[in-house]
Parts: sequence; C-alpha cells; structure tokens
Amino acid sequence: VQLQASGGGLVQAGGSLRLSCAASGRTVDSYDMAWFRQAPGKERDFVATINKYGDDTYYTDSVKGRFTISRDSAKNTVYLQMNSLKPEDTAVYYCAARDQVNYDYWGQGTQVTVSS
Repeated sequence: VQLQASGGGLVQAGGSLRLSCAASGRTVDSYDMAWFRQAPGKERDFVATINKYGDDTYYTDSVKGRFTISRDSAKNTVYLQMNSLKPEDTAVYYCAARDQVNYDYWGQGTQVTVSS
C-alpha cells in the first residue's frame, strides 16, 4: 500500500485542521491505520489509531477530546480532524498502516504549525 498525507498548514492556536491520508494499492480496510507526529528535535510519537474494522479508536492522552481519527472506505482515505489546536501540536504528521505487528507502511508527512 502507498500512503499520501495532506492537509497540513499554518493555523492559530484554537483553530482546526483536517489531515487526510489517501491510500492506493490496497484498501484501508486491510490495515490498522494510525497517525504519528514528530516535532523538531524529538522522536516520532503515536497520536491516534483506528482498527481495520473501523470500530475501535485509540488516542494519546494529549489529544483526547480534541482530535478524531476516522476513515472513508469509499474514498480509501483516513482522516485526522484536529480541533482546539495548541502550539505544542506543531509537528510533521505521518500516517501509517499496520498489517500484523509493526507499522510497515508510511506516508511522506505533512507539516502542521500552530502559532500562539
């Protein structure tokens, strides 16, 4: 599967963005899908995941209640709706797909910058 992330940009604190991860080659229903992020000088961290059945989601504590992961099987796309953005959400966001144990498939990343 190939993944293409988009939707990043510059937004003021308190604003919203929706990231998209378009899949090709195989359907998103075949994988657990996730979003990760990497801030400057820091390691890549998990943000959110949705399972292959689309009926279970999980979030890192810092984004619970603000971010929502979802998918549209007809468009073969996974989304990350980000509300109430904070400067500490600034990072490059990556989508990833997991077939068995590891996230083996990664998109190219999209920059999210939140100004204070």
